[in-house]
Amino acid sequence: MALTGSAGPVLSREEVDRELARLGAEREAVEAALLALQDHPGRRLLEGATLAGGTAERWSLAAQGLTALWTLFDRYSEALASARAVRSRRGRPSSPELAELSELLRGPAVTVSGGQLPDAVGRPGGPARLVEQVSLAQLMERMNAWYATVLDVVSAADAVWSALPARIDLLLAELRRVRTLAGSVGVQPGAHPLADDLAGLEGELTALRAEVLSDPLALWQPTQRAGDEGELLSPVATGTVDTTRFDHAGRALDGIRVELEQLLRLRDEADERLHQVADLLQRADATLAEARRARGEVLAKIAATEVPAVPGPLSSLREHVRLAAELRQGGHWLQLAPLLDALEEEAAGELARARQSLGEVTQPLAVRAELRGRLDAYKAMAARYGLAEDLEVIERYEKARWLLWSAPCDLRAAAAAVTRFQQALRPAGGPRGGQPNDGRPNGQGETV
Repeated sequence: MALTGSAGPVLSREEVDRELARLGAEREAVEAALLALQDHPGRRLLEGATLAGGTAERWSLAAQGLTALWTLFDRYSEALASARAVRSRRGRPSSPELAELSELLRGPAVTVSGGQLPDAVGRPGGPARLVEQVSLAQLMERMNAWYATVLDVVSAADAVWSALPARIDLLLAELRRVRTLAGSVGVQPGAHPLADDLAGLEGELTALRAEVLSDPLALWQPTQRAGDEGELLSPVATGTVDTTRFDHAGRALDGIRVELEQLLRLRDEADERLHQVADLLQRADATLAEARRARGEVLAKIAATEVPAVPGPLSSLREHVRLAAELRQGGHWLQLAPLLDALEEEAAGELARARQSLGEVTQPLAVRAELRGRLDAYKAMAARYGLAEDLEVIERYEKARWLLWSAPCDLRAAAAAVTRFQQALRPAGGPRGGQPNDGRPNGQGETV
C-alpha cells in the first residue's frame, strides 16, 4: 500500500470532521503498510544476510529509513491524536478552536528531527536541518519517500532471491549429474575439453550464486515507474531480474550434455557400428574377388575386348578400422566418434566401388548374353513366320550361333551376325530382308 498526504486552508467544523475522518483512515492504511513492510520476506532476508557491494550500501540507507518511518509515523499519530483531543472539547468548536484545529491539521504543527526527513524531492540522504516544522501533509509526503526507498530495496532483493538461488542450485545439481555422466565415458579434467568446460561452468555458477546471495541488487534491472508526478507510488518494486549469466550457463550445460549423450550412444553402439563397417568391407572384398574371377572368364571367353583392371582393397581403410578398434578398446570416445563416422562413409564407398568394378568387368558377358537372347527370340519368330526350313535363314542362324557359343567370342562379329539373321526374317508372303519389329504389333495386328 502507498502513503498519501494533503494540505488545506482554515477549516469549518464540517471540514474539520471530514479531515479528521480522512486522516484517521489514512493513518490506519499507513500502519497496515508499515506492518506489511516490517514483515516483508525481503526485509527479513536482508537483515540476516551478509551483504556486499551496492546492496550493502542501499540496505544500510533503507534500514535507517525503516526506523525513521516508524518514528515519523509516531509523530503523525501524536499530531492526529492532539487534533482529535481539541475537537472532542465540545460539539460545536469555537472560532479559536477551529483556528487551532486548522493549524494542527493543515499547518506546520509537527516537530521532527531534520535527520529523519528526505529532501524536498523525496530523495533520502539529502541535506536536512536538525529540527524542522512540517504539516501532516508534508510529513506524509516524506514518509512516502522513505517508504518507496525501503520498499524498492526489499522488493528487488526478494525478487532476485526468489528467482535465482534455487534455480542455480538445481542447475548445479544437474551439472554434477552431467559430470558423473562424463566420468562414465572417460571424460576427465585435464584430459578432455568437455571435462574442462564442466569445471569452468561449475566455477561460474558457484560464483554467481555467491554474488546473488551477497549482492542481489547487482542482478536487478529497475524500470521506470509508470504514472505522472504526484501519483501514488507502486507497492512493489518495478523491474526485472537479470538472468543473462544463468541462462548462458544453462545453454552451455545443455550443449555439453548433448555431446556427452552422443558419446554415450557411441559407447553403446560402437561394437555394432564397427561390425557393420567390417561387414561392408567383407562384402566389398567378396565383390572384388568376384570381379577378378569374372575378368579372367571374360579374357578367356571374349575376344578383342579391353577389360578394365580390378582394383585392390584400400589398405589405409583397413588400417583405420584397426585404429578404431583400438580406440574402442581403450574407451577413447572423443577420438573414435569422428573416425567411426568417416569409416562408415568410406566403407559404403568401398562397396560401391567394388560393385562398379564388377559391373564394368562383366559388361562383355552381359552383352553376349543379351545377343544370345535376341538370337533365340529371332529363331522363334522364324518358326512363326514359316521360315524355319529356309536355307538362307538356317545358314545365318548357324553362323550367329557359332560365333556366340565359341570361345573366345568376337562380340562385334557376333552382333553383326545376329543383325543379318534378323534381316533374313520376313512375315509369310512378305519381301525378304524386311525388318521385324521386335515384339511390336505388325500391320496385321500380330505381335512379332
